[in-house]
Amino acid sequence: MDTLKKFFPHAFKVADVASLIITLIIYVVIDIVCGVVIGLLAKLPILGIIFSLLGSLIGLYALVGIVLSILVFVKVLK
Repeated sequence: MDTLKKFFPHAFKVADVASLIITLIIYVVIDIVCGVVIGLLAKLPILGIIFSLLGSLIGLYALVGIVLSILVFVKVLK
């Protein structure tokens, strides 16, 4: 659990509805901004594969952060 708290610090700070919404917005904005930047960089011929994989990992990070913050909010995780 300590490893998850190190990788997803915002997800474990959810205490009420307002902090849940702020955390969800943070993860969605991270995903959108990085997705746009990496989407542009993925069009490069040689480095495109690396940037595509990096974009997938960032999308997965945002998804896991959203799921963890919801689970902390409903008190499944502590």
